[in-house]
Amino acid sequence: MDEAFPFEGKILVSDLQGPITANDNAREITTAVVENGDRLYQAIRRYEKVLSNVSRKEGVKPGDSLRLILPFLKAYGVTDSSLLRFSKDNLRIVPGADKAMRFAQELMSSFVVSTSYEHYVGAACDHIGFPFENTFCTRLSMDMLDIEDWETETLQNMAQEIVRLPLLEVPDSASNVRDLSPDDRLVLRRLDDIFWTEMTDLSAYQLVSQVNPVGGDEKATSVVEICKRMSVPLEDCMYVGDGETDARVLQVVKRSGGLAVAFNGNLPALREAEVGVVSDNAIVTSILTELFYRGGREGVLEALEDWSLDGLRGNGVVHDYLLREFARTFPEGLPTVRRLDKMSLPDVAREGVPMREKVRGFKDL
Repeated sequence: MDEAFPFEGKILVSDLQGPITANDNAREITTAVVENGDRLYQAIRRYEKVLSNVSRKEGVKPGDSLRLILPFLKAYGVTDSSLLRFSKDNLRIVPGADKAMRFAQELMSSFVVSTSYEHYVGAACDHIGFPFENTFCTRLSMDMLDIEDWETETLQNMAQEIVRLPLLEVPDSASNVRDLSPDDRLVLRRLDDIFWTEMTDLSAYQLVSQVNPVGGDEKATSVVEICKRMSVPLEDCMYVGDGETDARVLQVVKRSGGLAVAFNGNLPALREAEVGVVSDNAIVTSILTELFYRGGREGVLEALEDWSLDGLRGNGVVHDYLLREFARTFPEGLPTVRRLDKMSLPDVAREGVPMREKVRGFKDL
C-alpha cells in the first residue's frame, strides 16, 4: 500500500455472542432454571432449524428459538430482574474483545447487532464499556404478563413432554419434511401441535407472538439502517459475525463492497463471509479494524496476502504497539486469517470448529 491515510466515515458492526462474548445466554439460563433445561433447549433449537430451513414455516426464522423458549422460562419463574442478574453473573468475554471494542470506538462509529435478549446485551455493554444505545437486539419484557398456577403447571408439563421426545435428527441434505425419517416426522407433528395449537390459548403465548428476535433479516436491516443513519455507504462497513443469524448480513455487506468477517464462524457464516478468522483472542479484530479504517476492504485483503508480523510491519498501517501486543499474544505464530474462497473455506471450517468449541465452551446444536 503506497499510502496509509485513514478513510473517513467507516463503521464497525459486530455480533455479540461469538465475536465478543462466549456465552449462549438463552441456553444457559434455560439449563439453569428449567428441569432438564439443556435437553429442552436442544429440542427447541433443532425444531427451529427444521421450521426455518426444512419445512420453511411462514413467520419462523433462524433465532426464533429465543421466543419459543420464553413461555417455559416464564413458567419456571424467570423475571426481568432474574434474567439481568443471571446475565451479569455468568457473562464470559472472549479474551481481548473488550479491548478490541474500545479500540474500535476510538477509530470509528461502532455498533452491536445481536439476536440476544436485551438484558444480556445490556450486561455485556456495562462490562466492556460499550454504549447500549448503539445496539440492536431482541427486546423483551418477562414481566409483561402474569400467569396463573394452572397455566404454570400446564407449561411445565408441556416442557417435560418435549424433553421426553426423541431429539430431531435432520440430515444436512434435508430440504423437505419428506427427507426426515418417519419417527422424526411424528416428533415434528407433535411439536407443531404443542406450539401452534395447544399453547396458543395460554396467556404466556404472548411471549411467542409478540417478541421478535433479531434474526438474519433483522440483522441485515439493522446494518442498512445504521449506514443510512450515519450517511455511510455499505462499502465502508465492516461486519463481524459467527453464526447462522449472521449469514444474511455478511452476504449483504460483502455484495455491497464492505468487509464481511466470520470470527470462528460456523459453515453458514463462512459461506457468506469474505474473511475467515480462527482465533482464541479478539485482538485479531483490532488488527483488522485498523487495517479497514486506514485502507478499507482492499487494504485488509492486501494485508492478508502476507499475513505475518513481518508482512504487517512492512505494510506500515498497524501501529507498532498493537503489533507488539499481537506478537505477545501469539508467540508461537499468528492465528489463521484468510480470504475465503472455494479452496480455503473447507480448511478454515475444519480448523474453526474445534476453536469455536474451545472459545465458547460447547458444541453447536
